[in-house]
Amino acid sequence: MEIVLLQGSPNKKGSTNILVEEFTKGAEASGHNVLRFDVADMNIKPCSGCVACGYEGPCIQKDDNQKIRKAILNADMIVFATPLYYYGMTAQLKTVIDRFCAYNTSINRKHMKSALLTVAWNSDNWTFDALNSHYQTLVRYLDFQDCGSVLGRGCGSSAMTRYSDYPEMAYVLGKSLS
Repeated sequence: MEIVLLQGSPNKKGSTNILVEEFTKGAEASGHNVLRFDVADMNIKPCSGCVACGYEGPCIQKDDNQKIRKAILNADMIVFATPLYYYGMTAQLKTVIDRFCAYNTSINRKHMKSALLTVAWNSDNWTFDALNSHYQTLVRYLDFQDCGSVLGRGCGSSAMTRYSDYPEMAYVLGKSLS
């Protein structure tokens, strides 16, 4: 299976990265190919709302999102990875998702698989409610098959994350994909 992993954290050595690396190890151990995009390091402009794409054509903006679009349209699965920023995903990841509007129908028609990897300092049981609701809405809207989530509560630092159960959970999620 071809997997596109959209890593939305601007901190490449942080807790999100730990989950991403473990998920990738698990997925690759099961024979899958993972193509990772660190979207915070890419030149991706926000959707301008011009609708020149007609919601299913090329975007008039020529930036790094063209690479992501091509990869997604050749993939079987999308993994969204983000730290929790004010109870949602990072702006960098949200910008990429907003640009899906230029190829929504193509994504929808593929019936892709998806997963969510996320971390937060907060460990309250409601910590991920808003982000999870947004993710589940994307799953429904884009007709994804949700393969699972790792919601890393209490992962405020890399050390906290490394010594938690969440890296192993990310590995097992990647390894369990069929």
